[in-house]
Amino acid sequence: MNIARIVLDIPTQALDEAYTYAVPEGMDGIAVGCAVVVPFGGRRAVGFVVDVREPDEREADLFAGDQLTLTGIPAKMKPVERVVSRSFFDADGAACAEFLSQRYLAPLSSCVRLFTPPGGVPRMVRGHDGWRLEEPATKEVDVRWVRLAPGAAAFKPRKSAVKQIAILQALAAGELRVSDLTAEYGAVSSTLNSLAKHGAIEIFERRSLRGAPTGAEYAATAISQAAKPQLTDGQQRAVEAIDAAYHAHAGGCVVVDGVTGSGKTEVYLRAIETCVREGKSAIVLVPEISLTPQTVARFRGRFGDMVAVLHSRMSAGERFDQWDVIRSGAARVVVGARSALFAPVRDLGLVVIDEEHESSYKQDQAPRYVSRDVAAWMVARRGAALVLGSATPSIETLYRARHDPSCQLVRLPERANGKPMPQITVVDMAREFSGGSRRMFSRTLSAALHETLKARHKAVLMLNQRGFASFVLCRACGYVPTCPNCSTSLTYHERGNWLVCHHCGYKMHTPPTCPECGSPYLKKFGAGTQRVEAELVRLIDEFGDVTADVVRMDADTTSRKGAHEALLEKFGSSECAVLLGTQMIAKGLDFDEVTLVGVISADTQLRLPDFRSGERTFDLIEQVAGRAGRADLPGRVIVQTYSADSVPIRAAARYDRERFLADELGKRKALGYPPYVRLADVLVWGKWEDQVQEEARTVYAALRARVAEAGVTGWLMLPPVACVLSRLRGCFRYHITVKAPLDADIGAVFAPVFRSRKANRYVNVAVDVDPTSML
Repeated sequence: MNIARIVLDIPTQALDEAYTYAVPEGMDGIAVGCAVVVPFGGRRAVGFVVDVREPDEREADLFAGDQLTLTGIPAKMKPVERVVSRSFFDADGAACAEFLSQRYLAPLSSCVRLFTPPGGVPRMVRGHDGWRLEEPATKEVDVRWVRLAPGAAAFKPRKSAVKQIAILQALAAGELRVSDLTAEYGAVSSTLNSLAKHGAIEIFERRSLRGAPTGAEYAATAISQAAKPQLTDGQQRAVEAIDAAYHAHAGGCVVVDGVTGSGKTEVYLRAIETCVREGKSAIVLVPEISLTPQTVARFRGRFGDMVAVLHSRMSAGERFDQWDVIRSGAARVVVGARSALFAPVRDLGLVVIDEEHESSYKQDQAPRYVSRDVAAWMVARRGAALVLGSATPSIETLYRARHDPSCQLVRLPERANGKPMPQITVVDMAREFSGGSRRMFSRTLSAALHETLKARHKAVLMLNQRGFASFVLCRACGYVPTCPNCSTSLTYHERGNWLVCHHCGYKMHTPPTCPECGSPYLKKFGAGTQRVEAELVRLIDEFGDVTADVVRMDADTTSRKGAHEALLEKFGSSECAVLLGTQMIAKGLDFDEVTLVGVISADTQLRLPDFRSGERTFDLIEQVAGRAGRADLPGRVIVQTYSADSVPIRAAARYDRERFLADELGKRKALGYPPYVRLADVLVWGKWEDQVQEEARTVYAALRARVAEAGVTGWLMLPPVACVLSRLRGCFRYHITVKAPLDADIGAVFAPVFRSRKANRYVNVAVDVDPTSML
């Protein structure tokens, strides 16, 4: 008799380990990755099998003599009751889940869930009659099809059987769905049954893939042999470095540091070709906002139906179908956002993380993993290779490339087409204001936009905000309407005249006069995409001699399914257009006709009280600049700012990363921030501030005592303070910042504190290991 280690599907730190159950003799289908039903306390629970094995000597003693029950199972060991799913993951997936749980101090069940199909897991629910098993919300969809049978030639329908004759004639051209026949001929069930009885046709079921073209089936296809671009010297070096890391089977890493337009995607495609030809699979991660039809088309154009796509804009059914296609082995190349890293690929050979510096690769809920670090663990375990690509690699990645022998840096300093990077002009908006200009668009940007549209070219304007204006302020008394639930000002939206909180959703109508002093002088400060759009349309009208389509892309206009693709298609098909948007347009867009890029305000990121604010500002300018001049037409970039002398902006304007790094690394080393230390941020929040403060002090004391007990050195723990965003969705927020040496195992040191901590019904506590933001 075997035993199984099972992780209960109950996300709590109190059950954060695998439990041992006996596997009854003759139980079929139990394997690593299966969902099973097991007894737990006075109820039944669903769990995931992470190991099945024979008992060791100590466990075997339980099976001896009178300790066995009548069913042959030890009295002290409960049995698995039944298997309720196929295997969702293998031993590598189980090991990765345990790694995630330990490194990021997350409930083990939440980590295991990453490896299960979206909406495809049965679960226990509590009803009036107690606990019951609920079937998965999402399942396979089978469609009934019809085709001619071998006996069709011998079957002769009566002349009066008009419907039978018509169906047979239709099937002569090929297989058809029953629904198609119904649409054409009306009710056909009895006719089809009759034809089947006579052996003239066969009725069968075929898997349908939601979101795919009608009748689409996945099957491995040959790699496209269409003409491929000639590689530059830099691209060739990058491909060779990746091939060497892949064939070494040692978990090596290659950092592809290439300017925008240098052809990093072609490097990925060539490397994946080698991987797929040798029977391996590849995972390609791109930021959610960069997962455009353009990106997917590049991979499907090369690998056809071997490509599966996973991202949050797909329905649960579409994600389930794509997950299942990957599991079947038909899809060998997975392109997706962060969660695609846990897709059930067979024989993993390569993981590519494009735009690896993006903060969206950090999960913001348990398990709060960093995709780059998890991918490094995965490739090391499986003997695969990792590729980290970016025009602006993160400081942590550059540091690793310089100090880790297993990590190689390859630079692509020039664009693949040989065109120069666009010139970046910095406009000092404070000087503009003192010179009498009160407009949102500087004289420089206005003139450049006029010139661009007059030439019938396209422009991209970026604003890192949404809404019509940042906030409303009374010029008489200084009152600013704020959210009653969050410590933030409300954002003004012109449509509907609303003031909206973008954290909790609270909204109110904009008051006609100041609620504090009654003054009518309420001024809208700041600029959101709606206001910029209105000003842009007005400016184009003032030009008088040009016309252009204005396409706005932000969280509001892209909220509906398919809206993102539709807006990009509109921009691409227009003869002359301006694309106005937030950060989502800063990367992943490739339009030959774009000759002008304008940054309305570069100060938004720079002024945030976060140690990464300078790096993010530098990255954003470099990335959005790459949208201009990507083809034969020269490009230019205009950056408007009130901080024209700041190092991140000046360095970005000159493409001078070394100057930026010299300034930034000096600050980080002096203040103790990554890449020189590892961080952990312990967040404490609740409805009542005094209770939050008390719990934060208790947790702080426990963590200090644990660090002393563990005997580790070089750790710095800052006392609890209010977060920058001190109130959010009605909760007060405090945090404890922990700085540890680079080789410290934060999870192992802190695990006893968080796993033994008693839950507080009024106050929540979460730990974020390796945070990307401290707000």
